Amino acid sequence: MENKKKQQSIPPFIAAVQRIVFHKAFTPTIIALILINAIIVGLETYPSLYEGYRGWFYAADKALLWIFTVEITLRFIATRPTREFFKSSWNWFDFLIVAAGHIFAGAHFVTVLRILRVLRVLRAISVIPSLRRLVDALLMTIPALGNIMILMSIIFYIFAVIGTMLFAGVAPEYFGNLQLSLLTLFQVVTLESWASGVMRPIFAEVWWSWIYFVAFILVGTFIVFNLFIGVIVNNVEKANEEEELSDEMKAAAETKEELASLRSEVSEMKELIKQMHKQQTKKG
Repeated sequence: MENKKKQQSIPPFIAAVQRIVFHKAFTPTIIALILINAIIVGLETYPSLYEGYRGWFYAADKALLWIFTVEITLRFIATRPTREFFKSSWNWFDFLIVAAGHIFAGAHFVTVLRILRVLRVLRAISVIPSLRRLVDALLMTIPALGNIMILMSIIFYIFAVIGTMLFAGVAPEYFGNLQLSLLTLFQVVTLESWASGVMRPIFAEVWWSWIYFVAFILVGTFIVFNLFIGVIVNNVEKANEEEELSDEMKAAAETKEELASLRSEVSEMKELIKQMHKQQTKKG
């Protein structure tokens, strides 16, 4: 009964908007438009194509911007109460990206406008629930990753100082000072040409230099990077478990509401039957 009263209290216009927003085709349509926007921005990177169809690209961009504006407006109207809309960080994200397209529409910085149009592709993250959960899980890892970053910084600093002391005279272009050593170690930890480009020339001059590089690879790459992966995977699993738990709680709450409404309806029917029975006994 309470749910029915709530539905009756919603104005017809808002109810119509909610039917549009909560329709199963609404989200896939928005995703398709986001992909079309991404394709159009990608085609603009070809100067010959862009110069030949500049007017068409401009019209398509304006049309997509206003479609996204209408979409945000419909979602805002459909949210009850409306203040709940801006409690979601993802809604703020969508709103700011779309609003930026209107705010900077008259700007003379063409590059800025193109970048803003590219950023609309990020809206696919907020629209697709699975991607949204993944990003939420990654954000949950930031506190733990901070500790790992501190550990990694300490390891980098120690190896950079040691490398500068040992190899500054042999390979000044790689270990000439602390900054160059840190940059070299970053290249080494990514495993990008570390053997042929960095270690081999030094190994030709200093035969025991392989101990330094192998030790750094073992500590920096295989240990610290695996810590990163472990923390991220653990938080993704936690996010999925929390999502499943929240879904179960919502389903249980809806079931309780339905049972409560059924009980109230049954009690009302009992009262009606009693009243009808009393009226019949009075007539008899």
